[in-house]
Amino acid sequence: MKKIGVIGGGAWGTALANMLASKGQDTVIWCLEDSCAADINQSHENKMYLPGFDLHPALKATSSMSDMAGKEAILMVTPAQHMRASLKAFRPYAETGLPVVTCSKGIELGTLSLMTDIMREEVPEVLACVLSGPSFAKDIVIGLPTAVTLACEDKRIANMLAEDICTQTFRPYVSHDLVGAEIGGAVKNVLAIACGITLGMGLGRSAHAALIARGFAEMSRLGTALGAETMTLTGLCGFGDLVLTCSSEMSRNMSCGMALGQGKSLESILNARSAVTEGVSTAPAIAELSKKLGISMPICETVAKIVDGRVDVNGALDSLLNRPLRYETS
Repeated sequence: MKKIGVIGGGAWGTALANMLASKGQDTVIWCLEDSCAADINQSHENKMYLPGFDLHPALKATSSMSDMAGKEAILMVTPAQHMRASLKAFRPYAETGLPVVTCSKGIELGTLSLMTDIMREEVPEVLACVLSGPSFAKDIVIGLPTAVTLACEDKRIANMLAEDICTQTFRPYVSHDLVGAEIGGAVKNVLAIACGITLGMGLGRSAHAALIARGFAEMSRLGTALGAETMTLTGLCGFGDLVLTCSSEMSRNMSCGMALGQGKSLESILNARSAVTEGVSTAPAIAELSKKLGISMPICETVAKIVDGRVDVNGALDSLLNRPLRYETS
């Protein structure tokens, strides 16, 4: 697979496309904004979403979806809430059996669908895959060591894709568990907002560690209910991604939470950003999904109330601390 298309010109999509182009793959990245594509082609920099980093001169950018035709693999790196629209736009160029790898982390509002569910609805002829794990765009673009999960139900294609996208510093581990790979990536963004709020309020590292541990329990409950495998959730795309996203201000979700904990409004935080903070949209979806499935996810449900404006951070803290005591494993 030497001809690879990347749909989504944000920081993460740009970093992945640049990595592939640097490896020698014939890589084209689709950007929503004409100016973003022009910057990548002319100055070899994504000034809008990944400023300050030189991109490989072989990387080509476009704002025309028709340039995704004839690719041997596609990476979908659009925001989760825009995945359906992006797949609809790509549909005329989809070929039967084409590996399409979702790199987006979230659950669709309204339908409560995972990204691979949306893919099966909008482009059922393609082979749905998932790329997820502890990885920051800036680490990828400068070549720092990173390991991720690449999930695909076709073992032969999975191994082929892994070989085609791996580099000396980017190591994909193959899995067949699509649901597990997706749930880990979606839930950890919501939990990162909660962890950020805790540190923003000055509640200390003990509370931060407790949130990570109890948050992982929530991730595991939801994943198990949807058919995910335990080993997947304890691996790179589950616990690994959770630890990274909940422990660094480089995470948009954690930095959003920190600002909320410091008293800033969600509107002002999001208005100051060009990139999407996925956990803000995913929190209400997870809260609704957990209610539908009868699963206890108090941390995620509390974040949903905060982003919906139903409770402030102080009220949220009181609500969590006053919950009845229970067995840790229940």
